[in-house]
Amino acid sequence: MEGPHCNIADVLDRQAEDIPDNTALYEPDGDGYKSVSFRGLRDESNRLASGLHQLGIARGAKVLLMVPPGIEFTALAFALFKLGALPVLIDPGLGRSNMLSAIEEVEPTAMIAVPLAHAARMVFPKPFKKIRIAVTVGRRWFWGGKTLDDVRKAGNPGFAAPPTGADDPAAILFTSGSTGPAKGVLYTHGMFTRQVELIKDHYSIRQGEVELPTFPLFALFGTGMGMTCVIPRMDPTRPARVDPENIVRAVREFKVESSFGSPALWNTVSRYCQERNIQLPTIKRILMAGAPVPGTLLKRFDGILDASAAIHTPYGATEALPVASIDRREILGETWDKTREGLGTCVGRPVPGAAVRIIRIDDGPIAEWDGNLELPRGEIGEITVAAPWVTREYFNKERATALAKIRDGGGFWHRMGDVGYLDDRGRLWFCGRKNQRVTAPGGDLFTIPCEAIFNRHPDVRRSALVGVGPCGAQRPVIVIEPENKKRVASEGERETFRQELLELGAGYKITREIREIRFHPEFPVDARHNAKIFRERLAQWVKRDFR
Repeated sequence: MEGPHCNIADVLDRQAEDIPDNTALYEPDGDGYKSVSFRGLRDESNRLASGLHQLGIARGAKVLLMVPPGIEFTALAFALFKLGALPVLIDPGLGRSNMLSAIEEVEPTAMIAVPLAHAARMVFPKPFKKIRIAVTVGRRWFWGGKTLDDVRKAGNPGFAAPPTGADDPAAILFTSGSTGPAKGVLYTHGMFTRQVELIKDHYSIRQGEVELPTFPLFALFGTGMGMTCVIPRMDPTRPARVDPENIVRAVREFKVESSFGSPALWNTVSRYCQERNIQLPTIKRILMAGAPVPGTLLKRFDGILDASAAIHTPYGATEALPVASIDRREILGETWDKTREGLGTCVGRPVPGAAVRIIRIDDGPIAEWDGNLELPRGEIGEITVAAPWVTREYFNKERATALAKIRDGGGFWHRMGDVGYLDDRGRLWFCGRKNQRVTAPGGDLFTIPCEAIFNRHPDVRRSALVGVGPCGAQRPVIVIEPENKKRVASEGERETFRQELLELGAGYKITREIREIRFHPEFPVDARHNAKIFRERLAQWVKRDFR
């Protein structure tokens, strides 16, 4: 719990005391796996913290950590937490230019990374100009500095780190950049600690469970909750393209009970299982997040998981996670039919400790909270949240912080950047990103409700609403990614398909004014979850088509 001393690494140390010989992590190693116990992981993190401290990494240092998921990544992250240093975590899927911009923005003074990342530092020196301490995880080439083996040999497993408090900075995590430039989110030790406690309690996670974290950061949470985490054989930046056999094999070999992953990954895995009549009876819990989860995907698990298994779809963001949650049974039994009718995606009730309010849509900053901002239930507006684990600021981005936070006495409300509404049962319904709404002459059109109508067509894999033209006078265009490629193989087929879609849209008030259809072979999606559609890129593609 929080108190005078609070450090997120304490969760690991507690597990090492309670279950020292239990396996904390399994990591792919050739054709097999290597592992570490909770005692071993704690001792390794202490040893690395000691060695890094001797190198000069001290409390408050910003340390760029570019190491793939696994034992070394987890031990290093906990070592930096213990030191009071700030690991800087940037998704490699952001692409080279976005990653370099993010690094330049943070100005880290130390870097712990694999050889390829250090080579990039030599080729593009400007973003790394403040780096004074370099540690190579693996073989060091020509850039100097220490290797992780050097740090390990110099370290002491009995190292005692200086105390930290709940409000002390713990890490800088970058957003996925799915709707604009990636931003560094500043977490404190207290926020992380509350987050771990909430997730563990809300989803009834028990010490000793076996977890398959397909999102790297969740391995940190998992080990902190006493779960044995099995790192899967996959590229974490391309979850949609995972080899499903690797996931199935890991679930079976380790009798995996719980997993965290994106809907894109589970779409691939569930199709594979369904086609081959594969069951995964050991799984009793899946947390699926990163984008709206369609009922068609959830329904597919009927023949894959045991009837007692739960699938939860938490809603949140890098800045605020979780905010709300709903399970598969409630979606399929109560809300999915409404989603298909264009009422948005129900993301459930706010989790304990989180307050959610819907305010009128405003694209500018709001300095102070005013009760008049709040909209009545059922009316679509901006989603705001207040909770102890919600981050207070973006790193070195005062303008972005001002746009995202609303002061309320001694606290604040975070603007999620999403639009939605609360129903009469207090459930939150998500209707899309605020900056992706189409501002048409007849009023705003929201992506998720409109797209749901066109997604009803059996030959539509997914759709995306975009706007063409100036704000307030945009022409709405629906872009279709076909499920059945034969429907767009010839101009005649395309026209027939287009007319079917227009007829479908004309049957609903929210899509009646959408008269432009475009077909796209494969939507661009975010790197982190491979599920959030880059509608801005599709809008540019449509605009070029209009010229």
